[in-house]
Amino acid sequence: MAKRRTTKDELAAGVLAGDRRALARAITLVESTRRDHQTRAERLLAALVAATGKAVRLGISGAPGVGKSTFIEAFGKHLTGIGRKVAVLAVDPSSTRSGGSILGDKTRMAELARDAAAFIRPSPAGPGIGGVARRTREAMLLVEAAGFDVVIVETVGVGQSEIAVEDMADTFILLAAPGGGGELQGIKRGVMELADLVVVTKADGELAAPARHATADYRSALALMRPKAAFWTPEVVMVSAREGRGMAEVWAIVQRHREGLEAGGGLARRRAGQAKRWLWSELEHALRESFRGHAGVAALLPEVEAEVAAGRLAPPEAARRLLAAFRDET
Repeated sequence: MAKRRTTKDELAAGVLAGDRRALARAITLVESTRRDHQTRAERLLAALVAATGKAVRLGISGAPGVGKSTFIEAFGKHLTGIGRKVAVLAVDPSSTRSGGSILGDKTRMAELARDAAAFIRPSPAGPGIGGVARRTREAMLLVEAAGFDVVIVETVGVGQSEIAVEDMADTFILLAAPGGGGELQGIKRGVMELADLVVVTKADGELAAPARHATADYRSALALMRPKAAFWTPEVVMVSAREGRGMAEVWAIVQRHREGLEAGGGLARRRAGQAKRWLWSELEHALRESFRGHAGVAALLPEVEAEVAAGRLAPPEAARRLLAAFRDET
């Protein structure tokens, strides 16, 4: 006997009730690339959107090895300890061969994963740029509808990840590890300009003194940069996730930043701008898929790609030919 499919209303009710299985199924649904699943996902989000938007949205990025998962686990445990409900949308690197996730954040955050007030959802980054999964925004809305009041998006920390996560969070936290004096050279100016808070990790043991030096260097560097918002000067703080130090200070800074955002409607404007960019992102993706699936384009593409690869056809002209084929039959 075939298993009965859960209806949209049943799934929505489960998510609103905080049912973790329903939430996991809902996220799986929005991540699916099947056309029928996408239609169901759109209807589900429409039913839940009124219950979203109230959470504190944090984006966390940093170079591989900086200790993102270790920090997030310690920070998440601090938050659940003071009564917050925390959802972590952790984006794992994807295998270039299989497309599957290489790491498992439920393994790397084992203690937080067992916390009844926390929910961790790892997703593969996939083939797109940005270090965040394509449906991270939808997953964010779903966990908010399920009652989680702090949402953390962790990126793989490569490519355009900082820009991508900053565009879906209220507060962007950049993690930096103390090293041999080349910390500032390892982080581009543009990334520093995005940060609302720089957290120097691993400030314990032999790295305690280097962490203090790195903190001073970051504060000096940020003082020379133009703040991205008039109400906020980015702050720098040291933490030791291993010893649990600095977590309360990080949360206090996040709260101060949010208060500044909310003053004068800044948070609403920020999220409105993010929603508009999300719209254009969806349009661009849909147009790209439509273009690739077009019969005329599909027939011409192998020949054009071969001509471009051989150097006999310039890419701008090749693009014009393909667009002409697309327009002629649409």
